[in-house]
Amino acid sequence: MGILTGEQFIRRLDSLKNNIWYDGEQVTIPLSQHPAFQGILKTKAALYDLQHDEQLQQELTFHSPVINETVGTSFLQPRTKEELVQRRVMTRHWAKQTNGMVGRTPDYLNTVLMSLACSGELLERIDTSFPQHLQSLYQLAMKEDLSFTHTFITPQVNRSRFYVDHSDKPISAKITDITDEGLVIKGARLLATQGGLTDEVLVLSVPQLLLDPNEAFAFSIPSNTKGLTFICRDSYVGGDSFFNHPLSSRYEEMDAIVVFNDVTVPWQRVFYYHNTELAKTFLAQSSFSNFATHQALTRQIAKTEFLLGLAELLVKTINVHEYQHIHEKMADIITGLETMKALIEKSEHDATLDSFGYMRPHIIPLKVAMNLFPKIYPRFVEILQQIGASGMISLPSEQAFHSQIAPELEHYLQGAAVSADARVKIFRLAWDATMSAFGTRQTQYERFFYGDPVRLAGDLYQTYPKEDAVESVRKFLNLDE
Repeated sequence: MGILTGEQFIRRLDSLKNNIWYDGEQVTIPLSQHPAFQGILKTKAALYDLQHDEQLQQELTFHSPVINETVGTSFLQPRTKEELVQRRVMTRHWAKQTNGMVGRTPDYLNTVLMSLACSGELLERIDTSFPQHLQSLYQLAMKEDLSFTHTFITPQVNRSRFYVDHSDKPISAKITDITDEGLVIKGARLLATQGGLTDEVLVLSVPQLLLDPNEAFAFSIPSNTKGLTFICRDSYVGGDSFFNHPLSSRYEEMDAIVVFNDVTVPWQRVFYYHNTELAKTFLAQSSFSNFATHQALTRQIAKTEFLLGLAELLVKTINVHEYQHIHEKMADIITGLETMKALIEKSEHDATLDSFGYMRPHIIPLKVAMNLFPKIYPRFVEILQQIGASGMISLPSEQAFHSQIAPELEHYLQGAAVSADARVKIFRLAWDATMSAFGTRQTQYERFFYGDPVRLAGDLYQTYPKEDAVESVRKFLNLDE
């Protein structure tokens, strides 16, 4: 089959009839017709259609000799720096299509699965692990252009360092039985972005301190597997009006709790189980962080470019370009943008072949970006709020411009060089990006996209090569004499 069209994606997802609960009720209508999901699904369908655009197909797809099909470039396992750049070009097309606002475009999890398959040899000759299952899923995903969500996080019952769940009914998802058919899983996992809105759910254990082997596993199963339930949060879709809610009407990604009610995971879908040491080390030793961060940073660059353009539109709309504090604020965004662009190019320039023969982007520049972006994105949001000031608050709706008070709105809400209608559209976009429920979720999402900021800082400090710098100082002080 190879690459899907948007229509094929929607048709297949609707046919799965995943067990999704929203606002206390089970979703029984097709997902593509549900008000909470239809915007993001339409956006994702448009991404799949881009793969068939004759002008873009060469950059968005490649011919896989493994399955002898044309597949998405996000599945490409790079062996050269040129192929690494090819992957970034593909991700950038999709990121620009969504203005960087969709964190879980299909290429993200495609990249994750690709990276795990690149490192599958780490599972070889280890008891209770099945590297061949990982390779099989990778090939199946390419062949059918499968979409994935994933869940890493356990419920936040007790976040003390040494808490262990001893409840009779598991809270955190764990193995409760092992049968001829596979593993039986019971319990929950948190924060599956687009949970239930994909073909598959990838489940990995990545704890900092894992003590219970029943919580040490990795697998992927279809989203409509018996016993699997997705419990959605409230929707941040403000409405279907593009005028009123230009971002949330298109890009709102639902987040869900994933509940496993005695779910049987077939053996052919299990990558490993009952191995706490492997659960602690597999992702760290694999190329997961290299490739996943490379994809995410590409998206975040596109997002920053969008915010820069929006900020400049605000400046021009109310004619504040002459003020020096505006220059400083705009320079902050430009500095952040150019720094991230330099970091991703540095990661590609310093890329090296790993022991499995794949070209990994250099991790140190990517780790710097992982520490940087969660800090500067909230600042970008603040800058938009400060430029817009009170103008971000008094914003009439689309319907108001089609009522008898429209002439008054046109008179009192006009901008320096734009009509009132255009001014309100621009300011509503800034509001939706920074102050709506959708916008504030975006800020929180980017703060924690890469994980705990304190642990990220610790990891960068511990892994950054400091020896040459230390030796330089020692020589300057003649400490070795």
